Amino acid sequence: MRVGKSLVEQKVVSEIRDLLKEKDFRLTPQREAILVILLNNDHDHMTAEDIYGITRERNPEIGLATVYRTLELFEGLGVISRLDFGEGGRKYEYSGDREKHYHHHLLCLDCGEIIEFNEDFLDDLEERIATQSNFKIVDHSLRFYGYCAKCRDGNNEG
Repeated sequence: MRVGKSLVEQKVVSEIRDLLKEKDFRLTPQREAILVILLNNDHDHMTAEDIYGITRERNPEIGLATVYRTLELFEGLGVISRLDFGEGGRKYEYSGDREKHYHHHLLCLDCGEIIEFNEDFLDDLEERIATQSNFKIVDHSLRFYGYCAKCRDGNNEG
């Protein structure tokens, strides 16, 4: 069990506290607990219910509505991203460095596994699109749908 926060976690929490303060919000203990869960699970894609379950273990008084309101606030401030993977429902993840958007997903159509990859082969294309359309691109999303190795082996999918 973890006792203290890492330096990175402390820095991020401090930055988010400042961001909230700029927007006339406070980093309440409930919001901080949710933020820390997202930070500690930054490679997972979590539903509001997942976050609620983990938060409730540490803060039994928290309600699901508080989790949803906090996620909505964090999303509006760009702290987290909401991902809609269809039947899997909405999932959330910490946005991390908001200047860098090299973040894409592979989605298994069989088991629903979500695999992240952080390579960006679209730099040239993005630059051409921005130039040709006189459009300032601030982010993009790329998803590939197919079958993970486990499902492919089990189903003999090519």
